[in-house]
Parts: sequence; C-alpha cells; structure tokens
Amino acid sequence: MSQVTVGLDIGGSTTKIIGFREDILLDECLVKASDPVASAYGGFGAFLKHNSLKLRDISDIRITGVGASYIEGNLFDLPTTKTDEFLSVGLGGLYAAKVKEAVVVSMGTGTSFVYANGKSVRHVIGSGVGGGTLLGLANKILNVHDIDTLTYLAQDGDLSMVDLTVGDISQKIIPGLTGDTTASNFGKVRDTARAEDLARGIVNLVFQSVGTAAVLAARVENTKTIVVTGNLMRVDSGRAVLDSFSQLYGVDIIIPHNAEYATAVGAALSRYRTD
Repeated sequence: MSQVTVGLDIGGSTTKIIGFREDILLDECLVKASDPVASAYGGFGAFLKHNSLKLRDISDIRITGVGASYIEGNLFDLPTTKTDEFLSVGLGGLYAAKVKEAVVVSMGTGTSFVYANGKSVRHVIGSGVGGGTLLGLANKILNVHDIDTLTYLAQDGDLSMVDLTVGDISQKIIPGLTGDTTASNFGKVRDTARAEDLARGIVNLVFQSVGTAAVLAARVENTKTIVVTGNLMRVDSGRAVLDSFSQLYGVDIIIPHNAEYATAVGAALSRYRTD
C-alpha cells in the first residue's frame, strides 16, 4: 500500500491536519492545545488514530502556518519540511474549490490575499482585519470571548439597528449600489440596539472589510474568481456577507467545503511542486 503525505497548518493553538495517499484525500482532524508544539503533536496523533494509520505508513510531513516556526527538526523522526504559507494557501484554495485560477483569501487571525494559477502562486496583500479583530471587538463591546457565541448571537441580529445604509442617506438610486448597501459600519448605532444587533454589526464590519479587499485584489489580478478559506467560514452571517458581494460586484466568491483545512491541504500538495 502506498504511503501518506501529511499536511499540517499550525496556528498559535490550533492545528489542522490532512493527508494524501496518492491522490486520495484522507479524513481531516483539528486539535486545540495551549501552545503550537503541543497542538502539532496532538493533531498528528489524532490524525493517525482517526485514519487507522501507523507511523510507518507516513512518507513525509509538510508543515505551515505561524506555529510552524516553533517546530524544530522532524516530527516523530519522520521527514518534516516547512512549507511557505502563501504557497500552501494558494495550492490548497485551488484544490478545495476545484478551480484553476483565483485570488485565494485565507481568513485567520488576520487575512492574507494570494493569487494562484496552475503555474505560480504569489502574495498580493495582507490585512490585519480578521478573526482577531472579530473576537477583540466582541470582547470589548459584548464581553463575548469565543467565536461560537458570537456566531449564535449574530444570527438574530438586525443590521438596521447598527449600520448606516445608502438608503438612509440618499433618496436617489446610486448606480451600482442598492439601498441596503452599507454606507458606514456602526454609523447608526441605536441606543436600543441589542447584543444580537451589535454582534451582527461586528461580523458585517469584518467580513465586508475582507470582501472589499478581496474584490480589489481580484481586479488587480484580472480575475473574477475568489476563493475564501479559513476558520471564519464557520460564521454563517459572515458567509452571507460574502455571498452579497458576489452579486454586488459581479465576482464569483467560492467558499469550499471544509474551507478551514485548505491551507493544510496546500502544505501537503507542495510536495509535488518542482519550482
């Protein structure tokens, strides 16, 4: 039986891990721990157990992500290679979305924007707006400390209690915009706004900021395909924001299945790059 190439996307405390046996993608795992080293080792062990694998079944390991810098030497004495994160983002995004060219957006603590096609992968720009922004604002405004609680609250939020829209400030139709297009995030916060409304406003602010940058990056790279990956794709109201951007700006925004594992997939796929 052929051996397995494993890809790990190691964050500060969370590791996403997948593996390929030839061209077959195995079941993924996600493990949280107090530090990236523990997260990486724990994630690898969980992956082996979940897929009924032994160490002898693994040919090599490819690691990426901010936590990869804390890994020294080989994991479990197996050949271990650190892979460029932007390369992993690009390769994984194209694979997950099943497209040949796109601006791939990776929403983590911050956000990176990468252009990828069949020949090259390059970093376009980055943004400090991302999951860290989402949770930081939720913490200070709502005393909410985790993404699941924020997501739950935002589902029932009313943006008209928080955001100023084009329809609020103009009686005329503005070409290319609709009346409910945001004119100012948090520009109309009412005294009666509930926690749910504020949560929705926070999500809208972060995802609109990322969506705007993604559309601009796509125009710079002359493509209409945008692939969005990362842990924040679990936020349903955030996904809805990106869907609205597809219609507003005439781009194809793809959120692939298991988008949070795309960078780990790209790390594993980097084994087959010759450039």
